[in-house]
Amino acid sequence: MLHNPYVLFAFSMFVFGSNGIVASHIPLSSYEIVLCRTLIGGFCLLAVVCLRHELKQLLQPSRDLVWVLVAGLALAGNWLFLYEAYQQVGVSLATLLCYAGPILVMILARFIFQEALTVPKVLGIILVTLGMVCINGVDVEAHGLSWGMACGFLSATCYALLIISVKKIKNITGMALSAAELLIASVIVGIVNLSAPTPEWNLSLSTFAWIALLGFFNTGFACCLYFSCIQKLPAQSVSICGYIEPLSALALSAIFLGETLTLLQWLGAVLVLGGVGVAELRGHRIHVERN
Repeated sequence: MLHNPYVLFAFSMFVFGSNGIVASHIPLSSYEIVLCRTLIGGFCLLAVVCLRHELKQLLQPSRDLVWVLVAGLALAGNWLFLYEAYQQVGVSLATLLCYAGPILVMILARFIFQEALTVPKVLGIILVTLGMVCINGVDVEAHGLSWGMACGFLSATCYALLIISVKKIKNITGMALSAAELLIASVIVGIVNLSAPTPEWNLSLSTFAWIALLGFFNTGFACCLYFSCIQKLPAQSVSICGYIEPLSALALSAIFLGETLTLLQWLGAVLVLGGVGVAELRGHRIHVERN
């Protein structure tokens, strides 16, 4: 089970869902937090890649390198637009808008990877979408078309581009790929930070500990699992299981930050879990029966 890509991918999604809890203890701007995540996680994985003598994957001329660059840019765009949407329209609506990305992945995978749009997967994505609407529906009604909403949709577009790009990479895997993605993203995020006003830092030892946790574990380790599993799973399975992240973020926020859940939000959580189960478990059953 510990080597099952579905289990490892689900665990990485759960860890990503805790990012908001960890980030709430870091008194920095959203862009600065993203920069810390990409730099620490990227260099941590790069060190491991060097120790394991896997750096040659990134040094050999290959068409994969083009997709690595595209994926790095997409990762930076996904995080930058998402955190801007957080500030403009709030976490709930931003999360809902960003998670239109998996829907885009499912549609694009039909044409790019020839992955069939099976009835269970379509039903699963419908249930998951209804669940996200229940969780964030009130926020949607409260906001019109705005820059924040545009950032949410752009974040979703970058997410879809990231998944498609990583699926296109064949000869660069695991930690080497994760390190490259994070370091490319850190360059983009660094440029954005240089163009924005930066207040003076006044950080305590506990703050550095939270930054280290976010960088080494929540970003470095979790991204390694994430990118490795993407290459082993169907793109549509990635899109469905990706909803574990916002669901876990909702649950963890309720437990550790004391955020209350309404009856409608609990209904949304049930729909999300049900959608994942219908799309994945039913899909596996059909696959086994046919074999």
